[in-house]
Amino acid sequence: MTLFSAPLTRRTLLKTSAAGAGLLAAPALISSSALASSGELNFTGWAGYPGMAEKVFPAFEKATGIKVNFTEQPDQDTMFAQAKISLETGTSDVVEPTLDRVSAWNANGLLQGWDTSKLALDNYAPGLADGSADELATIDGQKLIVPSVWGTEALVYNTTDFPTEYGKASLADLFNPDNQITVRGHSALAAIGRWLDAEGKLPKPWIDGYKDEATMVELWDIVLAEAIKAKGNIVQFWGGENDAQAAFRTNGAVLGLCWDSTGFNLKKEGGYSYVAPKEGAFAWNQGLVLLKNAKNVEQAHEFAKWASTAEGSALWATAFSANPVGKGGIDLMDPAVSEFYKASFPGDAVSKLYWWPSQAAWFLAKRGEYADKYKAA
Repeated sequence: MTLFSAPLTRRTLLKTSAAGAGLLAAPALISSSALASSGELNFTGWAGYPGMAEKVFPAFEKATGIKVNFTEQPDQDTMFAQAKISLETGTSDVVEPTLDRVSAWNANGLLQGWDTSKLALDNYAPGLADGSADELATIDGQKLIVPSVWGTEALVYNTTDFPTEYGKASLADLFNPDNQITVRGHSALAAIGRWLDAEGKLPKPWIDGYKDEATMVELWDIVLAEAIKAKGNIVQFWGGENDAQAAFRTNGAVLGLCWDSTGFNLKKEGGYSYVAPKEGAFAWNQGLVLLKNAKNVEQAHEFAKWASTAEGSALWATAFSANPVGKGGIDLMDPAVSEFYKASFPGDAVSKLYWWPSQAAWFLAKRGEYADKYKAA
């Protein structure tokens, strides 16, 4: 999703608008203990998103009286290193990694669980803090991450040559020889794995392949063989936004498994749309974790709770070029974005999102090998 006509990157799904930029959360009632220690919060997050300092933190301070001290880091590896240092220095309270990294952070003793009684879990849109997302976020009975922004990879389609709709559109359509398609290598293999799993055609659940290398090899060997059989309908593999759009504009693709930014850009031109498959769209989720030795725990809970409100989540999503996590947040975005979102994820589509599972270093290496074999076949 986006508000700009320029080509977008993977993360550029929403951009600021007059409506979004002007949002301010209404004053909130907060616990007296939230201001008892310092009235401040030490937050480590992503560099390169000026809207956080310009819009998000001032709105949070206005709503709660809590000041955010922001440390910017360029990537999750640097955040992880900073969090380990903070165990000794106490310089960070809250950090914003992605959901699939949480198990590794916890295994290194970096995290404590959120006190859910001090949050507002009902604020989140269905499927973002419950269901499979909650299963990934909860370890040993502790909820270790709460969502802040999210994005998807689903079906872009030509409305004339491949008319479809939610409930009918399926991952299986990507492997129908009658359809000219564009896919990303590793995503396509995951899509056929999920499809075969749903059809009961795998010896083990697809998700088990993310847990150990032997199971991965067993399942991905099957999937690779099936994917190669169906490869004849691929007009182009894509690796980024520009080539994904080119597959439709110049190479004749009528269907693709692509980012929502691709769908939004092409829909603006007419003749294309974007929809979640009935099996559920692939989704990524960033969120807030509480470090084990956080000094400002009450303030951290107020921060997480505010970020889940309609106003807070809309501001956060605008700053991050991503989707809001709070109920009603999308209604505070630009109308064009709201319309696109609702058309792409009608009914129960959000509750059926398929969050990318935790992916260890060994898995990423093997995944790359399989994607290379697929593309070279």
